Amino acid sequence: MVYQVLARKWRPRTFSEMVGQEHVLRAVIHALDSGRLHHAFLFTGTRGVGKTTIARILAKSLNCEQGVSSRPCGVCSTCLGIDEGRFVDLIEVDAASRTKVEDTRELLDNVQYAPTVGRYKVYLIDEVHMFSNHSFNALLKTLEEPPPHVKFLLATTDPQRLPITILSRCLQFNLRRLSLPLIRDQLARILETEGIPCEEGALRELARAADGSMRDGLSLLDQAIAYGRGRVVEQDVYAMLGTLSRDRVYTLLEHLAAGDAPAIIATMESFARQSPDWNALLGELLQLLQRVALAQFVSEALNDDLGDQKRVLALAKRMTLEDVQLYYQIGLLGRRDLPLAPQLQTGFEMILLRMLAFRPVLEEKSFSTAASMHTASLPQQSMTISESMPRGTPTPCPSVVFSSPVPSPVFPHLPGEARFIGEHLPDSLQDLNWPTLVGTLGLTGMNHQLAMNCSLRRVEQNTLYLTLDEAQRFLLNKDRERRVEQAIQTLLGANVKASISIAANSVTTVTTSPRQTPAQLREQHQQEQKVAARISIERDPLIQTFRETFDADLDIKSIRPLN
Repeated sequence: MVYQVLARKWRPRTFSEMVGQEHVLRAVIHALDSGRLHHAFLFTGTRGVGKTTIARILAKSLNCEQGVSSRPCGVCSTCLGIDEGRFVDLIEVDAASRTKVEDTRELLDNVQYAPTVGRYKVYLIDEVHMFSNHSFNALLKTLEEPPPHVKFLLATTDPQRLPITILSRCLQFNLRRLSLPLIRDQLARILETEGIPCEEGALRELARAADGSMRDGLSLLDQAIAYGRGRVVEQDVYAMLGTLSRDRVYTLLEHLAAGDAPAIIATMESFARQSPDWNALLGELLQLLQRVALAQFVSEALNDDLGDQKRVLALAKRMTLEDVQLYYQIGLLGRRDLPLAPQLQTGFEMILLRMLAFRPVLEEKSFSTAASMHTASLPQQSMTISESMPRGTPTPCPSVVFSSPVPSPVFPHLPGEARFIGEHLPDSLQDLNWPTLVGTLGLTGMNHQLAMNCSLRRVEQNTLYLTLDEAQRFLLNKDRERRVEQAIQTLLGANVKASISIAANSVTTVTTSPRQTPAQLREQHQQEQKVAARISIERDPLIQTFRETFDADLDIKSIRPLN
């Protein structure tokens, strides 16, 4: 018996067997059952999502001997003929091989004649965008005044190349890329029916490699069965696809998060022994960084389709928002330049080392140094003087960067605030200073932003009642509120609770006066720093000399504290 590939063997023969595309099936089924049938249907979408499959089922529904309905019988001579590709009144055309106008005219010359055996004469034109302009004009004439016994079913992966005159005369249905769970579950059902053993991780990788195409997924499954000698094993799938285990990509990102350059190089050497596709590997790393960023901003939106939810959430807590965004941008630009590297492996290594080289580093000693500078000396400010030189000056200088000491408070220690250190905790919650506490909670990312935009309204027994700035309400969800509470409990004691609510616009019944949030205090002090810096720069004798001697203009917007 001749072997039939899975993509053909498991091709749906009824609408009920279709996987996904419910939005298209609903409209087509209703049109068939209600008798409201258009003369031209256009199905668009990427490869392998069901365009021609839906068209063939629609042709069966139109010509089934049991009558027009959305449920063709599948056993009459018409249904069997269409399934086997020998129904005379279903004319299938590959537009890519018949681009000449003569071919189109020859095809359409028989439109006027009645169907031979069926109820309708159906023209199924695949990749219709490949027609020439003259062929489109010939088709347009028929679409404008079609005979009642003719139906046109058009399919294309590139609807943008179709003339608007063709599009306006068709009912257009856009088929979506299939999700990873849909493809994975369908592959699992097929293997179960076929009696072929498999591993869950292997199906997940095949579904991911299918990239939204069920046909590609079935073709890869056929290949995996042959590669694994009748079994679908995860390691075999990685070897077949020429990719590395996702666990190893996670390990690489964990080394990046730790800034461990030796471990990164050692991991790269282990990668090299398997001769991976370095461009694809970089793409894997970028996809993982995207999932980490999603977990940091909207953790509840992170699904577990890839079976990595816990590991991604752990990375999201471990990495800063800035590092994730920086690594993604460097990787994205590096992927563009990777083909220019002398060797792809060394190019990939340089991308990773560049991530480490440009990673912001904030050492603990910088805080003590900054604190001592706040009392012993003054931080510098920078500015730019744009020079307007008289004509004839031999060596004009477009700008001068100047530094001058200016009094400026140091953040994160807000002015007048003391940082909690070990035994210096407040004796009572009533003595708690919320802006000071926030700087010691150890929160990062969106959790830190939530705490920064809250103010402490009141304390009752062991509960801190916090109010979130109305403009920042998007930061609040149950998970972040829980993490803020856990950080407070870790610092102050396990019996302390935190309750966060949105600030109401109406007058509150709380007797205490409104308090500024740490974020508002920080913004206020930053503005004070800028004003102090501008005044100091403008009064500086050297600056005044520059302006008088060289007719220079001071760029006020460029003045900023260097801290």
